[in-house]
Amino acid sequence: MNMSVPDSLPASAQHEPSRWHARLSLGIKRTPRGSRVASAERFGPLHLQKPFYPEGPDLAHIYLLHPPGGMVSGDLLEIEARLAPETAALITTPGAGRVYRARPDRTLQHQRVRLEVGEGSSMEWLPLETILYPNARTRLDVDVELAADARFIGWEVTSLGLPAQGEGFGQGELQQRLQIRQEGRLLLREQLLLDERSQSVLTARAGLQNKPVTGLMVAGPFAQEQAEPLLDPLRECADALDFLAGVSLSGEFLLIRTLGECSERTRLFLEQCWQLIRPELLGRDACAPRIWAT
Repeated sequence: MNMSVPDSLPASAQHEPSRWHARLSLGIKRTPRGSRVASAERFGPLHLQKPFYPEGPDLAHIYLLHPPGGMVSGDLLEIEARLAPETAALITTPGAGRVYRARPDRTLQHQRVRLEVGEGSSMEWLPLETILYPNARTRLDVDVELAADARFIGWEVTSLGLPAQGEGFGQGELQQRLQIRQEGRLLLREQLLLDERSQSVLTARAGLQNKPVTGLMVAGPFAQEQAEPLLDPLRECADALDFLAGVSLSGEFLLIRTLGECSERTRLFLEQCWQLIRPELLGRDACAPRIWAT
């Protein structure tokens, strides 16, 4: 058999921007041994570590792994978790996510997360912070679908630029969205858009006030009488800080928002809030994943 190898790639192929698609789809089911990962379909460099059960078999602590450590231009990461009825999972990451500087072609760096929470189940989506390097061009989407009597706690901590090194976000772009539905009904939508037309948001008094780190935590659905007793303790926790934080109720969800200078301090504050909220919403004392202490 004769096989010929061209001396060089066609010009069109030489200039085609590289794209790396990775996907991880998890199915979590209730078994006689508790909440177990029943299926894990993956493509590309997304993996999960063997689940831990520090709280007993009913709730799985799951660590998502992305060996490249960050996204470059053209990358698409898709993460999906489906919880069957009467299951419980806490999903986190062993380290910060990174989105590196975009190439000159400005090809999008995109992460999509879809979480489906079955009837009577609970999902905690608690990844470590995402660091957006100067001049990144990023889209971050989280879509949550809740069945009846399902509960959700989630947070996102985002660092714009590299504040510890004195580098701002530059000409970076960010589209960030969190959307929660229950049985098809939209309960909550949070969005942030930063691009060349909205650079003033970074500095505006009614915007980010030159604070490079944003934090958002959502928890619910709550009955009103269940959530209101949490407002004062959460606000007291926020008042003890020297960065901006606010606590509010939006429909059936508690919202905690922060603006600050340090992603680690922001995450530690949200962890304190989680310790207060979790027993009331999920009926469980806080049990931090071991990876957070390393």
